[in-house]
Amino acid sequence: MSLLPSRDRRRFFGIGVTGTDGVSFFMEVACCLKIVVPIPPPLPDFTACQFLSREPRQNHGCPLKACISVPLTSRELLDRLFDQAYEADVRILTEGGGTILGHAGVLGLASSVMKGKLNRSKRKGRWRSITLHGVPPDAVRVFIRFLYSSCYEDEEVRDFVMPLLVLSHVFVIPQLKRICEQQIEHSQLNLDNLIDVFQLSLLCDASRLGFICHRMISNNFEEVMATEGWKAMKQSHPLLEKQLLNLRTDDQHRRKERVRRMDEKKIYLLLYEAMEALVHICREGCRTIGPYNKVFKEGQPPCGYKACKGLESLVRHFAGCKMRVPGGCVQCRRMWQIFELHSRLCADSDACKVPLCRNLKERIKKLNKKDEMKWRILVRNILRSKTPNWVPLFQATIAGS
Repeated sequence: MSLLPSRDRRRFFGIGVTGTDGVSFFMEVACCLKIVVPIPPPLPDFTACQFLSREPRQNHGCPLKACISVPLTSRELLDRLFDQAYEADVRILTEGGGTILGHAGVLGLASSVMKGKLNRSKRKGRWRSITLHGVPPDAVRVFIRFLYSSCYEDEEVRDFVMPLLVLSHVFVIPQLKRICEQQIEHSQLNLDNLIDVFQLSLLCDASRLGFICHRMISNNFEEVMATEGWKAMKQSHPLLEKQLLNLRTDDQHRRKERVRRMDEKKIYLLLYEAMEALVHICREGCRTIGPYNKVFKEGQPPCGYKACKGLESLVRHFAGCKMRVPGGCVQCRRMWQIFELHSRLCADSDACKVPLCRNLKERIKKLNKKDEMKWRILVRNILRSKTPNWVPLFQATIAGS
């Protein structure tokens, strides 16, 4: 005879029992049948896991991602797997006859290039063999360890940063490649190894490192040419030397062109200030010169226009000179040019108080196209030197005079 009614039997076998109601029912049944329920295992110890903050940081040279929880024993387990070579099935042959044992599964997952190299290698029993020549054996060991646990020692990376950069590029390990580039850029780049690092950056497609090297070569070209690295590059890669020489020529040309443009801009700024000073003298008057109805007072503050003093001497000479004929007085001819430049910048000649402004406006219409184009270019450059988008702010100032 069953101990449970039909309804309870259905509930006991899971029919129609859901949620917490089913759990409590099973506990009641267990009590009725006097079944000993085992004690559940304890919850996992969260102190055994390292919870990371939202900011990435490094632990013993091992870059860690944010917002994940990784047991501390996982990294140690991977390091032990590499050091003890438990159930290893790969032999990595290095320079000098050295051998490093590894696991094809781990290496293949870490690098697709390594996976292809392992698939092409010949198998002898359970062993596969690959060869990594051209780099120090210790550098190969540091590289293989990084493939296992993504960890490294700063001292080891500092000692083998060049071979590690090559290995990370060949086997497409971008994380290690960035670490090597930063190590070279911040602590190991100098004039003695600059050419070697520059060639290595070209071979390993390290664009940022190559740019930094090129900038250092351009800034210290004479010192770099005297190094042993330059002499070796001259013999082994003469085409690269020719390209660097051409780049130096281009850099010098660009610097000269930059200096020329800066000098021109200074001249245009001086002309702009001279136009402002001319309007200031004719409209408001300066300390000792101004309109005919200007009343000068003693003890006036210094003038804020730098070009006022030189322009004042030109105006006084122009007012008293008796040789105002074409090709005669140089200072008068210069004053005529200043008046004409002002008339081209002025927006309202009828309200302007600068002498001859309206007359010169009429004269502009009679100039030929060649001369007119020269004056337009000069006016445009003057306005551009003061305002980036060359909005004619100067015209607004004169229009309000």
